[in-house]
Parts: sequence; C-alpha cells; structure tokens
Amino acid sequence: MKSSLVGPDPDSQFAVVGDMSLHFKRSGSGRALLLLHGSGSSNHGFERVAANLSTSFDVIALDLPGFGFTGPRPDRDYRVSTYVDTVAGFMTELGLERFSVVGNSLGGNIGWNLALAEPSRVENLVLINATGYPEKSLPMGIRLARNPILRPLLRRWLPKRATERNLRALVGRPSTVDEAMVDRVHAMMSLPGNRSAFVDLANTAQEDRSNLIPLVAVPTLVLRSASIDGQHFGRDIPGTVERTHPTGGHLLPEEDPEWVAARVRDFLGGDPDPHGGRTRQDGARP
Repeated sequence: MKSSLVGPDPDSQFAVVGDMSLHFKRSGSGRALLLLHGSGSSNHGFERVAANLSTSFDVIALDLPGFGFTGPRPDRDYRVSTYVDTVAGFMTELGLERFSVVGNSLGGNIGWNLALAEPSRVENLVLINATGYPEKSLPMGIRLARNPILRPLLRRWLPKRATERNLRALVGRPSTVDEAMVDRVHAMMSLPGNRSAFVDLANTAQEDRSNLIPLVAVPTLVLRSASIDGQHFGRDIPGTVERTHPTGGHLLPEEDPEWVAARVRDFLGGDPDPHGGRTRQDGARP
C-alpha cells in the first residue's frame, strides 16, 4: 500500500476523544482487532499486517497521540495510563465494547495495561516486543531524546540520515530498511508537533507496573524477537503462548508481516497449539 506522506490517505478516518481527533484506518469485517504501533512509528507500520488480517477481522489501526496524523496531545501527557484511557475512549466512540488488541513495543505496553484496566472488554492480547519491564534496553532514538543537550535540537530538527540510522539499529536485518520506509517514518515524525511529542514521551516518568503483569487474565500471545532483551511476558502471564522470531528486530510488523499475521490469525482462530504452549522458536523468512 502506498502512503501519501503529505496528508491522510483516502481511507483515513478520525474519531474525537476528549480534546483530540484520533486518526485511524479500518478495514475488513468480523471480530474487532485493534492494532497499536510503537513509539516513533504510526499505523503505517502495521499496513501489511492489517491488509493480511482484514480478510478475517474488523481491523482498526490507530495513530496513537503524539504520532502520525493524530499529532501531539495539547496537554503533553504521555503517561501509559493516559494512553490507556484514550484508547478505551476511542473504542467506546467506535461503539466497540469487546475487542482484541495487538500491540508492538509501546503499543504492547498500552495493550497489557488496557487488559488490566478493562478485562471485560479485551478478549485477546498479542504482545509484539512489548515494553513494560524496567531492564529492557532503550532504543537509540529514546536515548538521544533524553540527552539534555540534544533534546532542544530534536524538537526543531531531525535529519533524514538520523532517521535511517535509528531504523537500521531497530531491525534484525538492515536490508529491511529501504528508502520508502525511511521517507515515510521521517515524514510522519516531521509533521507539526510530532518531534516535540516524541521528546516529551521519551522524558515522561512512567510508573513501573511490571509487578502487575502476572495479573493479566486474558488469553495472550507473545511474539518476541530473539535479539530483544528484558521481556518476560511469556514467563509471567499465566497460560501465555510465546513464539520467538529467530532473526527479527524491534519492528516485527514491518520486518516480517506475514510471520506476524499468520501467528495472530492462528491464535485468534483458536487453533490448538501442537507444541503445548509456552515458548517455541519459529521458522521465519531467511
């Protein structure tokens, strides 16, 4: 799918929640499936996964506040708890009381916190290289945004070359990052207010709620890249099914969308696990 880069696409939609107009795309029919991207990204990062899953589900891909065509929060409040309230309000605005959540990185953090806050609404949970444990390594972009010298500069200016370096550091195979991906991510980050929103998010003090992760009670699938550290969801959430991608990096929905979509479809379709649940390393594209 080709994105316009300069403005919302023809299939873009908006929903007003509080004082924000949230950008999203919706396709397919069936059970509702909400896709939540990670920091520094947008719903474009889930495009190919969404296209695959929309043949079976009502797929809703949201631009989280601070990113994409949703843009920054007026109150600059980027706590995960605030994201949870906004996402819950968004699904209520769409008239959806029951739905499954697929979240990558920050989106996964929001997902498991939403499952704790709204257990009667979240049917299933898929965590893709999710955050939430304090020992997880920080991506380069977050580290740079926390640097007191670079912080003011990043609010005003982000060279495309820096975007490319950051993306290459996030993926398992550098060849995954092509010119179109760099152009798209750089264009989204360069929309009015988005760079400052990213800096604000990176410098927001987040509450450590990792001790509550074992209380997640909804059926959960964990998709984890072998190279990503500091993730213990498969260990801590009872009954979790975990699949490990042997070569991927942080951006699995873009690095291997077919692998992600196939495992999400199998999980939500209720297919039995022939390997007895828990952890298994899956084959992936070479």
